[in-house]
Amino acid sequence: MVVSSFRIDTLSKIMQEMEKQKYHIVGSHSAYKKCHWTHEALTEGRYCYKGKFYGIESHRCVQMTPTAAWCWFRCIHCWRLEPEDIGMEWDETKLPITDDPEYIAEKSIEEHRKAVSGYFGRQGVDPNMAKEASNPAHVAISLTGEPTLYERLGELIKEYHKRGLTTFLVTSGIRPDVLASLEEEPTQLFVSLQAPNEKKHKLINRPIIANSWNLFMKTLEILPSFSSPTVIRMTMIKGFNMSEEDAKEFAQLLKIAMPTYIEIKSYMHVGPSTLRLSKDAMPRHNEIREFAKLMEKYTGYKIISEHVPSRIVLLSKLEKPIQIGNAWTTKWNWSSKDIEDDINGEYREAELGCTEE
Repeated sequence: MVVSSFRIDTLSKIMQEMEKQKYHIVGSHSAYKKCHWTHEALTEGRYCYKGKFYGIESHRCVQMTPTAAWCWFRCIHCWRLEPEDIGMEWDETKLPITDDPEYIAEKSIEEHRKAVSGYFGRQGVDPNMAKEASNPAHVAISLTGEPTLYERLGELIKEYHKRGLTTFLVTSGIRPDVLASLEEEPTQLFVSLQAPNEKKHKLINRPIIANSWNLFMKTLEILPSFSSPTVIRMTMIKGFNMSEEDAKEFAQLLKIAMPTYIEIKSYMHVGPSTLRLSKDAMPRHNEIREFAKLMEKYTGYKIISEHVPSRIVLLSKLEKPIQIGNAWTTKWNWSSKDIEDDINGEYREAELGCTEE
């Protein structure tokens, strides 16, 4: 009884800390959080890079995770709540409880509707946009934690698809067994890549299990077998993984994965990551663009779009991205030139030194 009580008390403390960071807890182990770009879409009519690259409507996007505080990595750049952040220890390798996927899908959508309900009647907000926001069309299964640790992930993806929503799954690639056995693929699969080799993998990703690099390599090997578009998402950390030699090594990994797209994005200095990295580790957009040019040189992929406010560049062997949502117009789409800077967008609070979104 003592062990069980301790586990429950620990789980409760974790969730309390996450609620302080504006996460909406869903069930026992999942969470929703309103995205910065949901607010921007409703109040300013501005969409995020997922809108520019793939047509995702930011105000209709549910940002959630089925594994709020569980992961096999303790990445130095991550804003996930890690044990040392609150002076506690818990088993991060597996969920203590497994909630039903139908429940998680319903409740996460419900939390999104609650989060956008305050925009109805708000001055400056288009009533039609507010109405659309309450009828989400997309789910980003990312946010925090490692979603492949949720054993019923394929069922969860299917539940969202049954409700007419598209899905983006973002994973660290640590569970190739789960990815290989998904009963339903996401609309698009993202695999995060920060380290060009095993030595830097241990430095940046800080795995808490053995054999993590080999598991990640297995994920890269199976990536070409997916029928859905695949993305290698590279988070760039100044002073850690942005040299020309890094670019050459990344290119070798990309030859194995053969993704549909490569996204090269700046690390963001927010949340608990500020305890591990200095603000100087956050590259500016011009530095991301220069690194993207190196990747162009060594991979044969071409830069096809960029989103300056999000400090991200998109590369592909396709001439243009595959449209998934309805955000594109004749005046704004993947090919539009950004007229905004990289300070007053997604990275504004990080530049101001704020440690929370």
